[in-house]
Amino acid sequence: MKRVLITGGAGFIGSHLCELFLKKGYEVICVDNLISGNMDNIAHLFGERFTFLRYDITNPIWIRGHVDYILNFASPASPVDYMNHPIETLKVGAMGTYNILELAREKGACLLHASTSEVYGDPLIHPQPETYWGNVNPIGPRSVYDEAKRYAEALVMAYHRTYGLDSRIVRIFNTYGPNMRPNDGRAIPNFISQALKGEPITVYGDGSQTRSFTYISDEIEGIYRLLMSDYHEPVNIGNPEERRILDLAKLIIEMTGSRSEIVFKPLPKDDPKVRRPDISKAREVLGWQPKVPLEEGLKETIRYFRRLMREGKI
Repeated sequence: MKRVLITGGAGFIGSHLCELFLKKGYEVICVDNLISGNMDNIAHLFGERFTFLRYDITNPIWIRGHVDYILNFASPASPVDYMNHPIETLKVGAMGTYNILELAREKGACLLHASTSEVYGDPLIHPQPETYWGNVNPIGPRSVYDEAKRYAEALVMAYHRTYGLDSRIVRIFNTYGPNMRPNDGRAIPNFISQALKGEPITVYGDGSQTRSFTYISDEIEGIYRLLMSDYHEPVNIGNPEERRILDLAKLIIEMTGSRSEIVFKPLPKDDPKVRRPDISKAREVLGWQPKVPLEEGLKETIRYFRRLMREGKI
């Protein structure tokens, strides 16, 4: 039986990947230190083919037996989390990635590294192709995440070139769906939680900044296709449909039937003004493009958040 190890496996995207690989018949080893992961995301997965290991991969990691694939999703990913854990974010991007690469090298495993659209920073090219090197403030408050991910990409490519490690790099754009934490800090969970509670919807800046939102089922399909390909350089996996943040807030108010008002607060430092992936590479190499419209994905996400509210978790 093939075995896959998923770091950050109790997190939002990681937990969906654990479920995907179980459905495909793999044995799954989920590793998470639970800084931002949530055991509720994986509670239903426990069984003979699923193992959970609470562990911090900034320490060297040893796994008994063979491992065929490693998916490295260990890192705080929302601004709230990496602002609260700046050193841990840098350490997992550097030391954690190094330790996972060493494990992949020891096991002869194929490694897929989760990178991010944040490597493009506040982009001066729009939409952003993989060939764009980015516009990142290396010492700004967001740099702990941006630069950790940029360094990790360089480290993965160095292992590929030096040791012939079979590697993949996915650049993930804004993704949403069930298993997101209500206090995640990103736009969609913030807006839905505030709308359901009847609280003011917080929009930073004037709301004219744009993002491109990918539903979780589309995202993990793209990630899986990349893993099963033989393409070693970074690939954008995201939705090229661009939305203004203010329009998103209004849509969520409408879809939840909320009476919440919108309030505006100052835009955080170095917050990107635009964000939209060029997915030509994903279409060409993987035959992938997103299928789920924003309204359909939001409907499922709102249903999930309503359940959390009934359970007293919002």
